[in-house]
Amino acid sequence: MDMYGFYTGKGFDAYEFLGSHATDGGVTFRTFAPAAAGVCLRYGEKEIEIPMNRAYDGNFYEVTVPGCGEGTTYEFRIYQKDGTYTDHCDPYGFEMELRPAHRSIVSSLSKYTFQDAKWMRQRTTCENTPLNIYELHMGSWHRKTDPARPWYRYDEIAEPLIAHLKESGYNYVEFMPLSEHPCDESWGYQNTGFFAPTSRYGTGAQLMELIDRLHQAGIGAVLDFVPVHFAVDDYSLARYDGSFLYEYPSNDVGVSEWGSCNFMHSRGEVRSFLQSAANYWLKEYHFDGLRMDAISRIIFWNGEESRGVNGNGVDFLKFMNSGLKQQNPNCILMAEDSTSYPDVTKPVEQGGLGFDYKWDMGWMHDTLEYFQMDPEYRSANYHKLTFSMMYFRNEKYLLPFSHDEVVHGKATILQKMNGLYEQKFPQGRALYLYMMVHPGKKLNFMGNEIGQLREWDEKREQDWELLGYPIHDSFYHYMSELNRIYLAHPALWAEDYEEQGFQWLDCHQEQRCIYAIERKTEKERLAALFNLGAEMQEDYILEIPGAKPKDVEILLNSDWQRFSGETPEDSACYRVVDGKLVFSLPAFSAVLLQI
Repeated sequence: MDMYGFYTGKGFDAYEFLGSHATDGGVTFRTFAPAAAGVCLRYGEKEIEIPMNRAYDGNFYEVTVPGCGEGTTYEFRIYQKDGTYTDHCDPYGFEMELRPAHRSIVSSLSKYTFQDAKWMRQRTTCENTPLNIYELHMGSWHRKTDPARPWYRYDEIAEPLIAHLKESGYNYVEFMPLSEHPCDESWGYQNTGFFAPTSRYGTGAQLMELIDRLHQAGIGAVLDFVPVHFAVDDYSLARYDGSFLYEYPSNDVGVSEWGSCNFMHSRGEVRSFLQSAANYWLKEYHFDGLRMDAISRIIFWNGEESRGVNGNGVDFLKFMNSGLKQQNPNCILMAEDSTSYPDVTKPVEQGGLGFDYKWDMGWMHDTLEYFQMDPEYRSANYHKLTFSMMYFRNEKYLLPFSHDEVVHGKATILQKMNGLYEQKFPQGRALYLYMMVHPGKKLNFMGNEIGQLREWDEKREQDWELLGYPIHDSFYHYMSELNRIYLAHPALWAEDYEEQGFQWLDCHQEQRCIYAIERKTEKERLAALFNLGAEMQEDYILEIPGAKPKDVEILLNSDWQRFSGETPEDSACYRVVDGKLVFSLPAFSAVLLQI
């Protein structure tokens, strides 16, 4: 490890030096604890304690234990100057015990051999290819009946997950945080082991196998990464060596809105720690990208724009993203950021933050608010669905219906739809067709595809029994067909971020709540037509410049009977009058046309 680079925040490989590493006949343990009065290693079932030696420049501690090997549990007992001590897990440890136990475990990164070289060579950032992401919480997608270990292992879930993704039309999966965390209810967002895959679901080698099998099946994998804050548990990073080593000393900026400790991004050693962790998941586990959580809390002090920009935080993001791109070609970097800070997705060399995509939280909120409101108010709020294209060219956006939108009393996506039970499904079908024809990459949380009506609970699996009800089963088949259409038609993704890839064919039918959109490439043209009002709309004339009515083909109608609608599939929803397309549009319906 380059010591100067580590101290100045240039490191991306600190995990190769710090932590536990096998040597000839034993294991070498190293930790960075500059303020400690002394450090002891405690290891094995008998918790043997041996002192570690100050090493290198005096800020590190090191010891080699002969005969020690794979699977040995260990922790560092770190002494303060007053003689007190705290036992900590290894900040750079590669595996940890199952909670509530919390010691680190000696583990090698070479236990699994990947077979995905072809995928790794050919993967892209998907700017001009389809990106349809299925967001997954490992512990509640499917569960076992054993209350002590209800989770499927990483390798066990591979086969059913791949089958579901293929059948459902998703080409990427995003895993909610998999780094070790003590509390199930945190969903992985309050970490204690930034280099340790959570032991809830198995070992690091088993996670590597899962990613490898996804790649061999043609499916990409993104990991939710948390570079903003960490858990307060005393065995982790908080006051690690008795000083504020990783966090701010002042509570004004040192405590997050979630009660956790904020990383001090101005400190070089902290930057090297986080950069190394991000690089670790991309390089060692072959993740194709990182979705970085709560980026606004790095850009602005505590995420509050009124407190101003955190210049050190912005510099950290730029340097980290640039370095990750250099070391992991074509990796995808996504920012969860709801602020208007500019150039989040512009390359660093052009003055931007260097992310590939930014979550479009404005589109998500406006869209869901529109579909939640009573149809009689939609005319007055008609342009909630057109406003996103006023700012869309500012960034490269991804459209998210994520886990955050189906918890904490917000209701699930389908449940949000206005009206009674039966009315929710046609609106949900129209909503998702609108999502697919709107420019931007896509993300949908697990359970949304089956019309889940119960808010997500990390302690319960999804309500798969809903597929036994015809209306939910048909909703799932609609979602699957819509997803497959998205993947198969370049007009829906090839020019997401180009002016010529999108145009409104009609966005001034305020009273009728009708919208018409065109998506196109040089070789393909698609049009989508929506009636989002509660009344049948007859005799609507759709004008498509340069299109010949005889060449128009219906790719998908959300009101087809096989999707629990009312329109027979062999029944056209339009007629040709004087060379013009004249549509009859049922309430809450959408039609996708190939021109």
